Amino acid sequence: MAKDRSGAGDPVRTLELLWREPGQGAPSGRRGPRQGLTVDAVVEAALALADEAGLAALTMRALAGRLGVTPMTLYTYVPGKAELLDLMLDEAYRRMARRDMRADDPWRARVARVADDNRDLLLRHPWIADLPVTRPPLGPGVIGKYEHELAAFDGIGLTDVEMDAALTHLLGFVHANALAAADAAAHNDRQSDDEWWAVSAPLLERAMDAERYPLAGRVGSAVGGYRPETVWDFGLACVLDGLARRVEGRRGPE
Repeated sequence: MAKDRSGAGDPVRTLELLWREPGQGAPSGRRGPRQGLTVDAVVEAALALADEAGLAALTMRALAGRLGVTPMTLYTYVPGKAELLDLMLDEAYRRMARRDMRADDPWRARVARVADDNRDLLLRHPWIADLPVTRPPLGPGVIGKYEHELAAFDGIGLTDVEMDAALTHLLGFVHANALAAADAAAHNDRQSDDEWWAVSAPLLERAMDAERYPLAGRVGSAVGGYRPETVWDFGLACVLDGLARRVEGRRGPE
């Protein structure tokens, strides 16, 4: 079965719903077949279901059951799951906390703030990291988020195209880190890293030839398991340092 992804629905109908333009169905604020049900209510229920159980559990039938309607009733509000996913993503982005981007703040602090805020978003809504976003839904949530985050890179010496690329690169790092952290958290429900290492380390020490794998043995022993915060801090510093080298190289020596 094909994996759910953003941008897979009818683009015209999706944009109508994202911006609540008149169209077929029952946009927010207009009543549909069930008294009180709106697009907003459908999206809210879908967000709650995905947050609780993940994208795999989000089906039109399960959502209809949660709302107390038949699956066919949902299709009077959203054309299908593809369009619903875009509405959910845009709404999650619209609600995302956006701390002030003051122009007098150091640019590294502004960019780090963008990374931290996106990491927090993915921790609150893990299903977002599982949703490929090749074509983002161009709704008010996505556009507002984009506008806000570009301000972190504005005026530091990048072209407009480079600002977009720098933001994309940063968010790619956040996405990869969030996936790894989510996977580690899922496994830690059964056995923590420290517990796993306590069992595995003595066995590995006896089985592994230290002379053949000197670096793996030394570094692995020092690490002693996956540390999400260490990986996050080091990785973000690398992203910021790389961006600093690119920007400062254009300015020349102070």
